[in-house]
Amino acid sequence: MNKDQVKGKAKDIGGKIQEEVGKVVGSSEQQAKGLSKQVEGKAQEKFGDAKEVLKDQGNR
Repeated sequence: MNKDQVKGKAKDIGGKIQEEVGKVVGSSEQQAKGLSKQVEGKAQEKFGDAKEVLKDQGNR
């Protein structure tokens, strides 16, 4: 597991929490920011996944 995978997962989880808090307090702005963080986090996590695949390919 590399730092992009870890940071991406953390952003995704943080975004989910922010989205839920936005729902509870009735803030569509916070919900949107939470969704945005989730997308950003998932993209970073996928980038980290790709780096791992390339690293594994190089070790063969």
